[in-house]
Amino acid sequence: MTNYYQREQFEQLVLPHMDAAYNLARWLVRNPQDAEDLAQEAMTRAIKFFSGFRGGDPRAWLLTIVRNSCFTWLGRNRAKDLAEFDEETHSPGILSHGNQSSIQAPADPEKMAVAQAESARVRRALEELPVIFREAVVMRELEGMSYKEIADVTGVSIGTVMSRLARGRDRLRAILIESIRMSPARQEEPIP
Repeated sequence: MTNYYQREQFEQLVLPHMDAAYNLARWLVRNPQDAEDLAQEAMTRAIKFFSGFRGGDPRAWLLTIVRNSCFTWLGRNRAKDLAEFDEETHSPGILSHGNQSSIQAPADPEKMAVAQAESARVRRALEELPVIFREAVVMRELEGMSYKEIADVTGVSIGTVMSRLARGRDRLRAILIESIRMSPARQEEPIP
């Protein structure tokens, strides 16, 4: 960064999105230490190239850098995660879409334990998604990004974003249903 004004602008526009940068990196590479390194690398690149930022959404701009850093890293270290996916394998039958806007934290310890177990089940299921679906779901559901913002970050059309989200949600739902079906507690119950 060459001048005081640019540094001030960077601090005001980009630094508030450091948590989002780490969060996206964490979900893409599925390792907290690698995610920290990649978020730091992305932040370094953002500082270096901030003079090329031409306005717009600074979060989307930073997350584009994070995404590119993660995909480069995945290509070098875990190319199988980026392998082409089979449409039939990764797109199970369409399931109905439920829409729950918020989850209330339970007050009693038993409900808290159940909520934590469910949260862990969702995290595990999300980690099983192919990376292109996982990134779309993370950006939309966890980061609250609009379809347009996701399209800008990923460099694909809004229609492709919508398709990836639908398929990612369907696949996530299928994984969750299977994990519930296969849970030890369910296996002990008699099947009607």
